[in-house]
Amino acid sequence: MTVLALGNALKNILVRAGVDNPDGDAQDIIKAVTGFSRVEMITRSNDEIDDRISDNAKELARRRASGEPIQYVIGSWSFMGRDYLVGEGVLIPRDDTEVVTRAAMELIRPLPCPNIIDLCAGSGIIGVTLNMERPDAKVAAVEKSDVAFDYLRRNCELNQAQVTLIHSDLCDCAEDFADGSLDLIVSNPPYIRSHEIAGLQSEVQYEPRLALDGGEDGYDFYKLIIRLWSKKLKQGGTIAFEIGEGQFDTIAEMLRHAGFSDIRGYLDIQGITRAISAFLW
Repeated sequence: MTVLALGNALKNILVRAGVDNPDGDAQDIIKAVTGFSRVEMITRSNDEIDDRISDNAKELARRRASGEPIQYVIGSWSFMGRDYLVGEGVLIPRDDTEVVTRAAMELIRPLPCPNIIDLCAGSGIIGVTLNMERPDAKVAAVEKSDVAFDYLRRNCELNQAQVTLIHSDLCDCAEDFADGSLDLIVSNPPYIRSHEIAGLQSEVQYEPRLALDGGEDGYDFYKLIIRLWSKKLKQGGTIAFEIGEGQFDTIAEMLRHAGFSDIRGYLDIQGITRAISAFLW
């Protein structure tokens, strides 16, 4: 079977299942099994593919057709130009998280050797990016889930990131950090209301509830982090969160009540506020 024929076979499997992006997913699967870039898929379209590789690709397509996220199917995904290993048990990297990551990069820009902690780190996309973009930064990442922590560890190795890994509940390790020691607290915490999770799209149902469920009102982790971790910031230190659509005002009020000021929101490309930051003076 040629590369072109394999692509058509994968696309047919995905189209019959009603997958939203059959062309793109078919190309992602071919890349995963052959290593070909999208340009090579065109220039080498008549190359013959080994039957074993073709069979593997079709099995991946059937998994995608069943509703499994393409990121889990191929086992990795790109975030801000770097690849990360992902799979069942860890949150999928999303463009939404780029908003808070870029906000964090902006906040630490003027600081020499900033001391940063990434709470609810998941696959590590925030902490790894900050370390790679600012090699002088001291970055720690906290993750509770055993499965997600393994992905966090492997993604640090994959990207050769120098991140201190902490396998712990964020409630349990706060006292391990000295008050007034951190320049930046950054987090993409669970923020979906518990009762809304069942109504999310089918692909999201594959993701770990632990990484999605923000409690009855969606704010449980924001409250915890602000209460337990604010005192760990230096004077003039900053906190930055990824937030859900429509959550800015409530979280801004939490931060003001805790003594934060200079509160700012950050928009995604659709004009939705996806991140918030505030300073503690």
